[in-house]
Amino acid sequence: MSHHAMQILLAGVVVLPLIGALAALLPAPPGLKGRNPDQAVLRHGVTVTGVVLAASVALAAGFDHGAPARMQAQTDISWIPALGIRIHLGIDGISLPLLVLTALLTFLCALYSYFKMPAGPSPKAFVALILVLESGTLATFAVLDLMLFFLAFEMVLVPMYFLINRWGGENRQYAAWKFILYTLLGSVVMLLGLLLVGLKSGTFDMVALATDNGPASQLSHTVQLVAVLAIGIGLAVKAPMWPLHSWLPDAHTAAPTVGSVLLAGVLLKMGTYGFVRIALPIAPDGMHTFAPYLAAFAAVGIVYGSLACLALARRGAKGDLKRLIAYSSVGHMGFVLLGIASMTPTGINGALFANIAHGLITGLLFFLVGALKDRYGTTDLDRLAGRTGAALYGRAPRFGGLLAFAAIASLGLPGLAGFWGEMLAMFGAFKPAAGLSRPAFLTFMALAGLGTLLTAAYLLVVVRRVCMGSKETAEQDALAAATGEGATAGVTPGPAAATTTATAPTAVKELAPAVPDVAPYEYVAWAPLAALTVLAGLWPAALLGLTDPAVQNLLGGGS
Repeated sequence: MSHHAMQILLAGVVVLPLIGALAALLPAPPGLKGRNPDQAVLRHGVTVTGVVLAASVALAAGFDHGAPARMQAQTDISWIPALGIRIHLGIDGISLPLLVLTALLTFLCALYSYFKMPAGPSPKAFVALILVLESGTLATFAVLDLMLFFLAFEMVLVPMYFLINRWGGENRQYAAWKFILYTLLGSVVMLLGLLLVGLKSGTFDMVALATDNGPASQLSHTVQLVAVLAIGIGLAVKAPMWPLHSWLPDAHTAAPTVGSVLLAGVLLKMGTYGFVRIALPIAPDGMHTFAPYLAAFAAVGIVYGSLACLALARRGAKGDLKRLIAYSSVGHMGFVLLGIASMTPTGINGALFANIAHGLITGLLFFLVGALKDRYGTTDLDRLAGRTGAALYGRAPRFGGLLAFAAIASLGLPGLAGFWGEMLAMFGAFKPAAGLSRPAFLTFMALAGLGTLLTAAYLLVVVRRVCMGSKETAEQDALAAATGEGATAGVTPGPAAATTTATAPTAVKELAPAVPDVAPYEYVAWAPLAALTVLAGLWPAALLGLTDPAVQNLLGGGS
């Protein structure tokens, strides 16, 4: 494909969702009304995200796979000459997979919402917000100017805030405020760091800054330290790195299903992507100084996230399944940060791989948990699982099987996508870059290894409690929960128990409805994620072949 066509495609991918968002707010043209205006606008969302996905796949097809380290499809126009800010877009092997993942997840979310619109205000606003969110995320991965990166990074906050605040579950206002305050505070500090780099080096252009003897090599050690600290705090809040993670479980628990999928699948990646694209190549000395601390926080985050999940998974803990998966994200993103902190090609490739794998697997998990909530009306593990288990295998075998598949992929089973990123990140920590303390990194690697064991433990507990159990007991438990008799209903002799047992067959039918299995539209929305999880697990070279040359280039300094 010609360079010019690639330029247009990349610009189109970033700008199309914005135009689509504006169009979504206008009244539907007379020919496209559909059954009702709500349906028309949801269909519009599917169409726009579908076109963007097609364009991003075309970009990937036209991408010169022989030179993934080179920036391709570049557009470079002066925008604010007084400040030297340019509209500079481009993709390489690091950003291309993230771009396609974003387009895919947003399309699947739009498709899912077409059939299952979350309860809340007008669908018009919902579709417009999803499209603005998509545009901001795609821009974050495609821009090559520090100021534009900051703008795109911030642009995502507003739609996400409204999605949580207006379409979310309980405690949504608190969660939305916490989300926006945390990320805004982090971003203010990040802006100062980006301005410092730009003003000290004389350019905001990421490609120029990342070259070997480019403007960034003039930055003194102190400037690099301050820049990495400031930029790193903003990125770490987004990633989220332990102890700056506490906005995440609240935001996830309150967000609507589609919001959770995009938050986990795409938004968290912006933080780790920023480390690889900005901090590593532009301020390598500063990164080198902070790497052991970053790795230490990452290792603590891995163990902390897993322990929090174990605590939520045990019986009687009133654990919320959405909250549990949110905490699992803290652990999984810990692996990504550990890989980046090792500052080795192995570790960074592992981090980028784990980024994509986490987007696929956790996106699927949040879809499934959202669907579980639609079916049972709750994500509280104790209410779902009752005494023996929710018996999903017996009541909705395909749904139970998919949930077990996603959980096992998430715990890093070899042959599925979750395994490679974590393993490579730990390999990176096993032999960190020259000048980093090896004993310290070996300790972090051991902690990460412990984290994988704990991850397996809590995910298997979840599978046991949600998927296993006998159908009859599960139905009695559902009945008991619904009538408020507690778990003893039908067990203790007495008038209450007698009536419950007598009316049980009819009451069970009313109060413990049959759990519908996977609907066709759910298959369409979830199957691509499951298929890609298997594909990436069996053929990791497809992704690593893209990222590796680009990573070597970043670490060695581009020409």
